[in-house]
Amino acid sequence: MPELPEVEVVRRGLADHVQGRRVVRVDVFHPRSVRRHVAGDLDFAGRLVGHTVGGVRRRGKYLWLELDDAAPGSDALLGHLGMSGQLLLQDESAPDPVHLRVRVVFADGGPELRFVDQRTFGGLSVDELVGADAADSGETVPRAVAHIARDPLDPAFDVEATVSAMRRKRTGLKRALLDQTLVSGIGNIYADEALWRARLHGARPTAGLTRAAARRVLAAAAEVMTEALGQGGTSFDTLYVNVNGQSGYFDRSLAVYGQADRPCPRCGTAVLRESFMNRSSYFCPSCQPRPRRPHP
Repeated sequence: MPELPEVEVVRRGLADHVQGRRVVRVDVFHPRSVRRHVAGDLDFAGRLVGHTVGGVRRRGKYLWLELDDAAPGSDALLGHLGMSGQLLLQDESAPDPVHLRVRVVFADGGPELRFVDQRTFGGLSVDELVGADAADSGETVPRAVAHIARDPLDPAFDVEATVSAMRRKRTGLKRALLDQTLVSGIGNIYADEALWRARLHGARPTAGLTRAAARRVLAAAAEVMTEALGQGGTSFDTLYVNVNGQSGYFDRSLAVYGQADRPCPRCGTAVLRESFMNRSSYFCPSCQPRPRRPHP
């Protein structure tokens, strides 16, 4: 699933090419792709037509296009890429992709915005903007993502508050990193990479974590995602691409994720793979010793 760097790459591409453009037509080819818009596909299309795209924003793995402005009560086109979603900018003359689900056409006749999703786990909806937090900062987010925490690359990310919240949790450290209500944007790949950089095992109980260790793993997460962002994100197959259909290449720099049985870049010990929440965890047993009393 695309994580923060991959979604940010897409956000930047959209910001460069759709801001200031007015929507004149929306075609929905698969109702599942707008299933989160409970009023249905006709209402979804109707609430986009005639509006001009303002800012293109992101929180964690969600991104949205503000419609006209960012004032509370205004609408936004909210998207989540799921496992295989792609937001592509393609000329009207370009053939429709095989798994085209939604098309957005603009008044200027320029490139269309096409939502392509092979597995249809992702989706689009139109949602109302609300205040981002209780601090009355003036920032707005779609109502559906108001519960999502800020991410380590957000300028307003509060490290100390997040450290305190992590240490109050009675869970394992990797589970805490994947909890989008605690800290957003970190998925399985970057959690494993951050834990390796911080020399911490994912089963470490958060309740017994020192503040220094919690800060260290959050800093490692920010570091690795910043590096991935500079390389266009991580792509293991053709399902994750930017708005121009190009893949990222940070997978060449991964230290442990997907590297089972290969030597740890730091100490040379063979990387281990374990099952974790219907997925996999990768770690170095030497650099990241298993806790004596892991969280059950």
